[in-house]
Amino acid sequence: MSAGASGTSTADLLLVDADVVTLDPAQPRARAVAVSRGVVVDVGGDEVARRWRGARTEVVPLGGAALTPGWVDGHSHPVGSLTMSAGADLTAVRTLDQLRERLAQLARTSTDGWVQGWGLVPDVFPGGVPRADLVDDALGASDGDGGARAFLRMADVHSALVSTSLLRAAGIDGPRRFPSASEVVCDPDGTPTGFLLEWDAMALAERLAPALPDAQLRSRLRSLLDGMAAQGLVGAQVMDGDAASLDLLDRLEGDGDLPLRLRVAPFCMPGVDDDALAQLVAWQERTGRRWRVAGVKLMIDGTIDGGTAWLDHADANGESTGSYWRDPQAYARAVRALDAAGVPTVTHAIGDGGVRFVLDVLEPLGPPGAPDGPPGRRAAHRLEHLETLPDDLVTRIGRSGITASMQPTHCSNFVAADGSDNWSVRLGPERAGHGWRVRDLLESGALVVLGSDWPVADFDVRSIMAAAQLRRPVEDDDAAPVGPDQAISAAAALAGFTRAPALAAGDAARGVIRVGAAADLTAVGADPTTAPPADLAAAPVLLTVVGGTPVHRAV
Repeated sequence: MSAGASGTSTADLLLVDADVVTLDPAQPRARAVAVSRGVVVDVGGDEVARRWRGARTEVVPLGGAALTPGWVDGHSHPVGSLTMSAGADLTAVRTLDQLRERLAQLARTSTDGWVQGWGLVPDVFPGGVPRADLVDDALGASDGDGGARAFLRMADVHSALVSTSLLRAAGIDGPRRFPSASEVVCDPDGTPTGFLLEWDAMALAERLAPALPDAQLRSRLRSLLDGMAAQGLVGAQVMDGDAASLDLLDRLEGDGDLPLRLRVAPFCMPGVDDDALAQLVAWQERTGRRWRVAGVKLMIDGTIDGGTAWLDHADANGESTGSYWRDPQAYARAVRALDAAGVPTVTHAIGDGGVRFVLDVLEPLGPPGAPDGPPGRRAAHRLEHLETLPDDLVTRIGRSGITASMQPTHCSNFVAADGSDNWSVRLGPERAGHGWRVRDLLESGALVVLGSDWPVADFDVRSIMAAAQLRRPVEDDDAAPVGPDQAISAAAALAGFTRAPALAAGDAARGVIRVGAAADLTAVGADPTTAPPADLAAAPVLLTVVGGTPVHRAV
């Protein structure tokens, strides 16, 4: 802070005429906030401006808009989305005829013989089973030969449909064995169908895709992050990463400050050895001005839609019966090694069997700073997604101190209340009825972080908070809610994007507006704690402030 003429301190930024939702129990509401050197220095009424205004103070009147702690997406893939969302957006495709028509158009206009797309739901295909022979001719193939090379990523981003032409170009001519439970899906005679399950299998074909020039990568990532800031995000907890993506962040920050903070947890995949674990630990020292590595991401299973989740009992297709790690104990050894080095882990765990196994591994490790635990780990270990949970697992998570991370729009936007969607059919009514138990986890005492899982679902926090309250898409008034008993309050939804991500990161100075807190703030045209969900979803984001600096403004 700087000194004024009278010797009193002045602020760098004053936000006035605001409806301040502080999330501080000691002072729940206020009218003005003063910021100096990236920190909140005063919260109160009109007297704040009188005390802190100086000749160089930037004063932003908010016209009665709500000012909240800055919104943080608790599970996102902004860097990974550069490849995960490559090509055409297929999220609106709902029938096989629509898909074939779109692919034919893309093939006709392709300049390099490639067609890429993302966001494709399995319900498009008969029986929810993607096959290349259903689309090859639309891509220009004749008698099963030729045509554009197509790589179409499914909505779960854990699987892809590739054309027969790409299978041949990649030399994929039969089943393969991987360190993970990835699979080249084949007909009974051993002929690949074109459906590739999980990361190792997809990599066989994806490695041939045209690479973007570095300047274009940086431009796309900058544009994406700017778009996130424009929707009120001050940060994202990034659930993937490798050497290339960390280097990209370094180069991007060389072009100028990032518009939001990124907390990155690089991947630890099956087959990891001691040297790779040591590299993951060493990466915890990597940091930029607004990004840092903090944690490691693992996956104990895949997805219910793809039949690669780990359920206590097989799904309706006889699938989803085991771990993504062929040896689950290798996962356990990796987690214990990372914990011993003080590194918090986040584990993708969707099925009840996977969640149960991960809890067995994590519970003995204890909370951060446990007297009998390793030194250095600031944050709790985390469970990501948690799509179907019986009562006993809800109770265990609540008492464990392990963070639960969930994505409300996965439920509201991809599941049908009548159980007709692929996810529900595979699980059956009982397990589908235990889906996305956000409210029950909160009531069990669990810390629940909310997020988007971009690019699986959109990162618009307003719509996600609305969906968490409605259990249906906010834009579809006619849709029946999915599991309405699991709807949460508006206040709980806001906490899931503010205070919860901060506490999950072991950072008590964020996610709240009070003196001494980091000045990461979001101003929106409707109070997220009182506005009807539809009004919140439509309200403009007026200001986004990161470290006391406005990074987006519409006032």
